[in-house]
Amino acid sequence: MDFATTPLAAMAGSAGLQTYVVIMLALVAVMTIMDVIHKKSAKYFFEDSKKAEAKVKAGIAAGSKNCSVGFEDGRYREVSGGEKMGAAVGVVLNEVAVSGEFDSTKPLRRFVHILTMYGTILLSAATIIIAFSGTGETVSLAWNLGALMLFVGSWWFWFVYKVDVMSEGNSWTDIDLRRDMFSLSLMAVSTTALGWSIWGGAVWEILAMLAGISLFGGVYWSKFAHMFFKPFAAYDKRIKKLSGALDNLPHETRFDKSGAVVAQQRDRHSMELLKDAPMNMGLGIKREGPNHY
Repeated sequence: MDFATTPLAAMAGSAGLQTYVVIMLALVAVMTIMDVIHKKSAKYFFEDSKKAEAKVKAGIAAGSKNCSVGFEDGRYREVSGGEKMGAAVGVVLNEVAVSGEFDSTKPLRRFVHILTMYGTILLSAATIIIAFSGTGETVSLAWNLGALMLFVGSWWFWFVYKVDVMSEGNSWTDIDLRRDMFSLSLMAVSTTALGWSIWGGAVWEILAMLAGISLFGGVYWSKFAHMFFKPFAAYDKRIKKLSGALDNLPHETRFDKSGAVVAQQRDRHSMELLKDAPMNMGLGIKREGPNHY
C-alpha cells in the first residue's frame, strides 16, 4: 500500500467524481434536516434556551434565590459576552475536538470514537479536495490515513464497544439493518477504500462508491445529525450552568455561603426521604460496568 498515492488520482477533477461528491453532500444536508425536523431537536433546544433566558431575567428582576447547579450563590445572573465566548471555545476544545463528553475513566472508548471521527473527516475532506482541486502526496496521505483510521475505529467499535454486544450480551453477528446501518456503512466505506487503494480494480471501485451511497444515503437513520447539534447542546448547557438556569436541578449543596440551610433548596426534592439524604450517596449504578445479562 502506497500512502503517497490514491486510486482517486485517476479521477481527480473529473465531472463524474465531482457529481458523485455533490450528490453525497446533498444527501447529508437533506437527510440531516429531515432528521432534525423528525426528532424536533432544533426546536427543543431553541425553545428550551428561550425559557431558560426568560427564567433568568425574571429571577433577577424578582431577586430570586432559587438555587441551581453550578452557581453556589443561588441567584440567577446574566452571562457576559466574554463568558459566552469562553463557553464556545471550551465546547470546541473539549466536546468537539477531543470528545470530552465520554467517561474519562474509559480512555480507550474515547480513543475509538476519535479514530472513527477523524478518520471519517480526513477521508471525506481528502475526497472533496481531490474531486475539485486535484491530488498530491499530502492529500493522498490524508485519504489513505483517514481510511485506515476509520477502518480501525469502526471495526474496533463493532466488536468491543457496540452497546448490545458489550452490555446486553448479544452476539456481534446479531444485525438489525435499520439500527446498525450507520456502523456497517462506516465499516464498508473504510474496508472498500483500503481494498481499492491496495489492490485497485473496477470491483473495489464500485464497492467503494456503493459503500459511500449507503453511508450518506442512510444519514436519516443514523446518529450523523447528532454530530451537528451536539456542540450546540453542550454550549447551551454551559450557558445555563453559568446563569444558574440548568433545568432547575438540585444544587450541589443545601447551604449558602454562611452555612445556613437553604429551605427552598432542601424542599426541591419531591421525595421526603431524599430531603435530608447525604448529598453524595456513592457510585450507585456506576459502581461496576453493565455486564450482567
